[in-house]
Amino acid sequence: MTLSIAILLFLAGFLGGAINAVAGGGTFLTFGAMTLAGVPPISANATSSVVQLPGYVTSTLAYWSDIRRMWRGALVLCAASVLGSLGGAFLLLSLDNPQFQALVPWLLVAATALFAAGPWLKPKPRHAAEAARGRGLAPAVVQLPTAIYGGFFGAGMGIMMLATLGLTQGGDYHRLNALKNMLATVIAVVAIFVFVSGGVVAWIEVLVMAPGVAVGGYAGVWIAKRVPQNAVRVVVIAVGLLLAVYYFWRNSIA
Repeated sequence: MTLSIAILLFLAGFLGGAINAVAGGGTFLTFGAMTLAGVPPISANATSSVVQLPGYVTSTLAYWSDIRRMWRGALVLCAASVLGSLGGAFLLLSLDNPQFQALVPWLLVAATALFAAGPWLKPKPRHAAEAARGRGLAPAVVQLPTAIYGGFFGAGMGIMMLATLGLTQGGDYHRLNALKNMLATVIAVVAIFVFVSGGVVAWIEVLVMAPGVAVGGYAGVWIAKRVPQNAVRVVVIAVGLLLAVYYFWRNSIA
């Protein structure tokens, strides 16, 4: 690995961790940076899950005071996240690199469209009493598809989760964001266990990117409270579209 590639991966890790802490979409940067560095797509996707984990953990810790007040109610969502992430991760490993590479541009287009629709998918948190009336299995049923997607690919998972959590949970945006970060941590841990067992993680890239993601994840909470999200959103959408075009071109000449 050259110094320039190492710097690229570290910076992509930092920005990816920060963006994931704000709303999601950091996978665009980490996955894209690794593919540009020559990592095969399945390995890049699995490795991106590994390097995102420190960012999920640190951004969860930054919201720890909020999480301590709601952890009991989140257990059902955690169980759904475990099951969904297992299914998504095993589905990924059932494919080979050419099969997954054929899916990548479509996944990127879908994830970019989801991210671009973020303002219209902005969570509408319910009052605690209203959310409580809709509890039971409904929150887990809503969370399961997001967790499957997160275990399989994950780009845009944060936006998806914020939108779905807003349908079943009470509280303000920062409460939902704290819950989203915690569930993203659960999804990542489960998927990583599957990916490590499958031997598809590129560990050198992990060592370079993970410190950047950890710092970026903590800094992202500060960004979420102070920096307009429109600028971040434009960057993520541009990266997602460029990567989709790149993979459509790459698949056309394969």
